[in-house]
Amino acid sequence: MFTRSNAKRNSLICGLLAIIAFVGIGLAVSAQEDRPGSPEIDYPGFIELTSEVFAIREERLVSLDVFNAMAAEPDTIILDTRSAAAFDMGHINGAKNLPFSDFTDGKLASVIASKDTRILIYCNNNFSDNIEPIMVKRVELALNIPTFINLYGYGYEDLYELGELTETSHPDVDWVSSLDLQEN
Repeated sequence: MFTRSNAKRNSLICGLLAIIAFVGIGLAVSAQEDRPGSPEIDYPGFIELTSEVFAIREERLVSLDVFNAMAAEPDTIILDTRSAAAFDMGHINGAKNLPFSDFTDGKLASVIASKDTRILIYCNNNFSDNIEPIMVKRVELALNIPTFINLYGYGYEDLYELGELTETSHPDVDWVSSLDLQEN
């Protein structure tokens, strides 16, 4: 039965819970401020971004056939984020290179025409060859994962990732070397 005293009690409980929540947030912020480290590094923000991207990335893993069909469409690029040396040794024909460690707003904008551009990504772990320049990385550290998260975090949301294992010699991969291209 609802009575005026129950309403007062519930109001008091809600008020106390709000105060506790407010104090808890204040303590968390204070603890964050007291912790050593750069204010330009936000690990909790990264965890939140990673959680947001998880479901999106799962829906954006595509087969080699779909990857190639998308690559042939306008306003689409293949982005290879391996080192420049690895890229020169071999990459998917037509890919643009921007090493992951060089990601900044400006450098991304110089390689990717707009935030509406469809971006296709791949990494070493998409290839079973396990030879230079595509040595297999630890599964949980495959470059596709941080690349996807970072591109999304920089505002590039039309992202797709090669979601299968293949070989560089597969005829549908069209693997080339920058060194070979320079000779022609």
